[in-house]
Amino acid sequence: MIHLKLTIAYDGTGLVGWQRQPTGTSVQALLEDALAPLEGGPVVVTAAGRTDAGVHALAQIVSVTLHRAITPRSVKRAANLRLPPAVRVLDAEEVGPEFHARFRAVAKVYRYRIWNGEVLSPFERPFAWHVPWPVLDVEGMDAAAAGLVGQHDFAAFQGTDSNTETTVRRIFSSRVLRASGMEREALVTYEVRGDGFLRHMVRSIVGTLVEVGRGREPVSWTREVLASRDRRRAGRTAPAAGLFLVRVEYE
Repeated sequence: MIHLKLTIAYDGTGLVGWQRQPTGTSVQALLEDALAPLEGGPVVVTAAGRTDAGVHALAQIVSVTLHRAITPRSVKRAANLRLPPAVRVLDAEEVGPEFHARFRAVAKVYRYRIWNGEVLSPFERPFAWHVPWPVLDVEGMDAAAAGLVGQHDFAAFQGTDSNTETTVRRIFSSRVLRASGMEREALVTYEVRGDGFLRHMVRSIVGTLVEVGRGREPVSWTREVLASRDRRRAGRTAPAAGLFLVRVEYE
């Protein structure tokens, strides 16, 4: 028996998200099916968190137990041989039986990419939200984003079909930046680090920040939306394509 911590990267374009679904292709199903021949039977993997359809991951963390003697390196190599190119096992390491990808996580970092230029490159299309006009007030967006830091009830930023015991989460950092350099000056990124996130929470925050960036709402609006606990007060849910799970942190 071996307990493993896997680091997974995936392009979520065309996938139904992390979790196995009755229809459509999920990352979980692809990974479990790739590991099943190593186990000689069904395998169940647990991720640090679920990502929605179309959302990407640079370093999703997965825990899995295999009931046979095999090295982490062999698991990595064999899984990547069976996985499609859009999903890769970046690293595999042996851990103790107490490790749990979800319950042991202390923080997650998400990044959202906005392309604030007249023309969206076809190579950016699967990985950014195109907001062509006007030029966004990034400083105002950054100030509005900072107002979300701390422990709050984020009910106003959760998906309408969410079902969770509590909507209180703690945000450690929340920043909006414009990339530097002639070729990347159209790229605006929102990066947020917190102890957990509600369904659609990051995308709802981004949709709200863009309203501030367009000058339609003041910087103080995000705090007003947060206090309302009313999803109808917030901006639209930004498209899934721009969202990346950057990393998961453990003690």
